[in-house]
Amino acid sequence: MARGQKRNTPVVPQASRALDQFKYEVAQELGIQVPQDGYWGTMLTRDTGAIGGNMTRKLVALAEQQLAQYGGAAGGPAGRTPQA
Repeated sequence: MARGQKRNTPVVPQASRALDQFKYEVAQELGIQVPQDGYWGTMLTRDTGAIGGNMTRKLVALAEQQLAQYGGAAGGPAGRTPQA
């Protein structure tokens, strides 16, 4: 990666700490030993992928629940388009 580029930055910077904690919780649920020094680069790709995949799955499920409960992106009931 070129110098100066930073990837995987949270859309809401205040959520960074919560996402980090969530990562550790998911790793614990999966029985994956997290590095004590905080450096994830020595872990197996399969393990880090499993953590990220499960995080994504849970976050998508949460978003789907919220959409179903509060309606679609336009603010109306889920699955319906606003009428003109």
